[in-house]
Amino acid sequence: MSVLVFAESTSEGKFKKTSFEVTSYGKKIAEELATNLVVLSINASENEALYKYGAEKVLNVSNAELSSFNAKNYTSIIVQAAEKENAQVIIIDSNANGLYIAPMVAVNLKAGYASNVVEIPSSTAPFTVKRKAFSNKAFNNCSISTDVKIIGLAKNSYGLFENEVSGSIEDFSPVITENNLKSESIEQTTGKVTIADADIVVSGGRGLKGPENWGMIEELASILGAATACSKPVSDLGWRSHSEHVGQTGKPVAANLYIAIGISGAIQHLAGINSSKVKVVINTDPDAPFFKAADYGIVGDAFEVVPKLIEKLKEFKVNNA
Repeated sequence: MSVLVFAESTSEGKFKKTSFEVTSYGKKIAEELATNLVVLSINASENEALYKYGAEKVLNVSNAELSSFNAKNYTSIIVQAAEKENAQVIIIDSNANGLYIAPMVAVNLKAGYASNVVEIPSSTAPFTVKRKAFSNKAFNNCSISTDVKIIGLAKNSYGLFENEVSGSIEDFSPVITENNLKSESIEQTTGKVTIADADIVVSGGRGLKGPENWGMIEELASILGAATACSKPVSDLGWRSHSEHVGQTGKPVAANLYIAIGISGAIQHLAGINSSKVKVVINTDPDAPFFKAADYGIVGDAFEVVPKLIEKLKEFKVNNA
């Protein structure tokens, strides 16, 4: 018996921050079940970094043809690793890729699956976890009765906890189906912070009036080391790529800081970002719905507020370099 964690990396071979969170979470469950933790990685260049968070063994898959996410083969690899390690619990990040592959892993292993889990199991007999429900507006307690259990961990719900061990790396060569090697979803980092990995997200809406004004969003994001995002109307108008659309019908955001600029706060947008820890809104309309959901709000013109904010942040960075 073991606990298996899938630690996802970028196309550049670097682990996503959430990979260390799922590893921390897996270590805690392994301790409660008195078993060992095994972490599966695909084309990662820094496997030893997982030891810091409790990975006793790392199954390392190295295959250049898997440099981009491929749901069918990633599912197959996780299933083969689970069978090899006789995994009782499998933990996968509840990001876009994880929500895609976890149900397929569950079907292959005849396992129960709980997505968007936010806490360590309250009980292991029966195995009960707390998870988000109704577009993050509520929680429910879910019991998994199958022999194999799959947990999709919500981002920023557990945190990173150092629990360093003396781990080992084992090369793992699962069977890869060649006709499934067509790439299905690619999110290149190219040096920029992606929405999925970002601790800070700077998002713009129709209040910016046009794509030609997006420079200040990108400049603010660059200073903060943040990802850029947008509301649905902005992506629908073609001002920004649909890959930047966040909200209930776009990408969910669970950042430590979410800054909304010129976004009124439609219910679908708020549902997709309400897991963020601190929400800041800048809007000219004091009655914008976003102000009711925000932790901090500035009633003002973004074209006046944002440049001043950028200026102050630059001064702060110079004085605290």
